[in-house]
Amino acid sequence: MLTVHKIAEDIVAREGGFVNDPDDPGGATNHGVTIHTMRNLGLDIDRDGDVDVADVRALPRGKAVEIFIDHYFRRVRVDALPEPLQASVFDMQVNSGTNAVRILQRLLTQMGYACAADGAIGPQTATAARRAIAEAPDHLVDAYGIARRNWYYALADRRPSSRKYARRRDGGKGGWITRAEEFISPRYHLSDADHRRRCAAWD
Repeated sequence: MLTVHKIAEDIVAREGGFVNDPDDPGGATNHGVTIHTMRNLGLDIDRDGDVDVADVRALPRGKAVEIFIDHYFRRVRVDALPEPLQASVFDMQVNSGTNAVRILQRLLTQMGYACAADGAIGPQTATAARRAIAEAPDHLVDAYGIARRNWYYALADRRPSSRKYARRRDGGKGGWITRAEEFISPRYHLSDADHRRRCAAWD
């Protein structure tokens, strides 16, 4: 099983370096850490009295790893979930905030392990996840990854400005979809044709 530090390093690698995409609600981002997160944490790296784009650009990679472990893994209590689920939930928590846990909670409820879809990992969610993975050890991680992939497609359905994250300019799978499928068994990956059919209504 991967260590949390290795999972966080992998997330930083997937997120890439500095970007400031006007279509990204997260705003300026570096190594996956948004300017909003840095402001909430008071990370004035250049010590000029405010937290702005310059601070985001100057964020060290190692600090991003620390932030993810402290604020997106431990504080969220991802470590209370069964180990096989942790990497995917952690990765999506960085990418999409509390939606990561809500998707899991809705999936568990659909499987018969009711828990409130409040985006917080408490005893009810942790217990439901442990029971579900004991019953379906070979399927729960894939089911979560598929639900995550579906959430990205649905978000792009609703928000046209985000479609470029789900579909490349050439029509292939965008970063959101390939990222979700990193945590799904290859047999459940969408074919290129299936992906294009899913996105056809966007044209």
